[in-house]
Amino acid sequence: MEIKKDDLTSTKIKQLLEDHLQSMTLHSPPESIHALDLDGLRQPEVTFWSVWEDEELLGCGAIKELAPDHGEVKSMKTSSVHIRKGVGRLMLDYIIAEARNRGYKRLSLETGSMEAFLPARLMYEKAGFHYCEPFADYVPDPNSMFMTLKL
Repeated sequence: MEIKKDDLTSTKIKQLLEDHLQSMTLHSPPESIHALDLDGLRQPEVTFWSVWEDEELLGCGAIKELAPDHGEVKSMKTSSVHIRKGVGRLMLDYIIAEARNRGYKRLSLETGSMEAFLPARLMYEKAGFHYCEPFADYVPDPNSMFMTLKL
């Protein structure tokens, strides 16, 4: 598996991100969906990576700089045919390492509170993230859970 910084132009990436947004609408009400679309991922404060095996897209992830010492995990998604193969954890470990390299003191994330998000929450817990109060511009929401990792 190889992780590459991605410019968000390939059709494979666009399809994976469309799938990501679609899955959010299946499990979360519109006001509780915080996933970024292509334009949101192209903002200068966001760095986006994709995970590949040869020509096959396995997954993706991004980091958004909230402050010089605080980043947010965004757009973590594994292709449905590659779930439970370690793609998500590989991407998360890469993002954590990048956050450390940038000198962040904290890395945070928002994820859903519904059962469908339990595997992701367990992965974040195993990586050392702890539940926390809303951060940045987030507000309390029964459909969202907030987690943070001190670096």
